[in-house]
Amino acid sequence: MSGALLEARGLALAFGGVRAADGVDLEVAPGEILAIIGPNGAGKTTFLNMVTGYLRPQAGSIRFAGREIAGLPPRRIVRLGIARSFQIPQLFAEHRVIENVALHLAARDGFWAPFRPLLSPARRSEALAILDDLELAPLAEARADTLDEGARKLVDIAMALALRPRLLLMDEPTSGVAASEKHAIMDRLVAALRRASVTAVFVEHDMEVVARHADRVAVWSQGRIRAEGPPEAVLADPLVRREVIGVEGAPC
Repeated sequence: MSGALLEARGLALAFGGVRAADGVDLEVAPGEILAIIGPNGAGKTTFLNMVTGYLRPQAGSIRFAGREIAGLPPRRIVRLGIARSFQIPQLFAEHRVIENVALHLAARDGFWAPFRPLLSPARRSEALAILDDLELAPLAEARADTLDEGARKLVDIAMALALRPRLLLMDEPTSGVAASEKHAIMDRLVAALRRASVTAVFVEHDMEVVARHADRVAVWSQGRIRAEGPPEAVLADPLVRREVIGVEGAPC
């Protein structure tokens, strides 16, 4: 893949005798939405942690937009254009939704002090536009701790998008969300990402979500990428179906 936005080569990281990354090579193209799947403990979240600076690889290279970022601190990586959402949304529970987004706008701009109003007219307008793009504007004045899990997930994404990333990494964006709401949540999320031309990598355990929303799938197992390709091909692979999805044989 030429012109990759994110490129990992030979990533290695071990915790004691456990190899969380064992020679990982992966490229992500601009505008792509890549799903990472695999059993628990396969190294999926470890990969996100290395890309975002929370873990330093023991070997290998991570290049973002042609620049080496392996080992840089998380704050520096955010400023280069990589944002992240977490499996458990990282919200300021006692603050309103619009304030949660505005705090990230202030962090992006690099200036805000307690004696200055957080919600200046310009910042309020931008926060509302981000929320509206995710169909969250009606919840702007609600406290974060009153939201259901689906809304919490989307607010967490809104906060990440406030940083104006080129690449967004998401750890299980539909975990904890009611089965009946998962596709609606992902529809809104993916549409917003495409409108903003944001490249995305997401870890996911729901194969229906992966099949419907990913452009490409990478399968992790024991710290390595075991398969990679379009969802329809990867999810039909007998080895993937047996070891990752937990079913035998080809799909009906």
